[in-house]
Amino acid sequence: MAKIALGCCSEVTKPDCIKALVVEFIVTFLFVFAGVGSAMAADKLEGGALAALLFVAVAHTFVVAVMISAGHISGGHLNPAVTIGLLFGGHITVVRSAFYWVIQLLASSAACLLLKYLTGGLVTPVHTLASGVGYGQGIVWEIVLTFSLLFTVYATMVDPKKGSLDGFGPLLTGLVVGANILVGGPFSGASMNPARSFGPALVAGVWTDHWVYWVGPLIGGGLAGFVYENLFIVRSHIPISSEDPIY
Repeated sequence: MAKIALGCCSEVTKPDCIKALVVEFIVTFLFVFAGVGSAMAADKLEGGALAALLFVAVAHTFVVAVMISAGHISGGHLNPAVTIGLLFGGHITVVRSAFYWVIQLLASSAACLLLKYLTGGLVTPVHTLASGVGYGQGIVWEIVLTFSLLFTVYATMVDPKKGSLDGFGPLLTGLVVGANILVGGPFSGASMNPARSFGPALVAGVWTDHWVYWVGPLIGGGLAGFVYENLFIVRSHIPISSEDPIY
């Protein structure tokens, strides 16, 4: 069974950790900029709800795939739920996870602030539950969607026996994000990512249902990491120390 590595505060002073945090800020910023920007563009353009949903899903598919690849130094998490999923699998320390969370939230907020400025103050769309969707339903939606995201991350990038999938992980992860937006977007908003929800909520000042987008994704991400690492991966080495790389 994978053990959670605590780590130590001195990690953040090490060059590899500093580089990882900088890269994580950059790729999360660019991910949120494109993701939230696509939602703002969809609201501005005329084309109907279905076209807007497709537009946003495709944009997220592309940007997730590219930013994971571009963020190889940090692991390209882009998402506190991914970080906690890897934490529960023993791939990142608690200390570094905390710094990743801070960086991801800062990057998301900065991206949304810039978008508000560049669009002349257009309304920043926030994740809220659709009419008729209760809190319990919203949480379950986010748990299931985020579980599928982390299960894909593990199967295509973390599992040492990924075989023919090696190298396709970022693209396949992007595809599952796009698919989840198509199915869950009209109901829970299909956040799967507390940072993706936090930036828009902060800039718009709208916190309706916001807690759902922390509880659901973190449960789903952590559960997927724990299940995949302990049931499906066969390893011949000891879990990471506090200085080991993310993936």
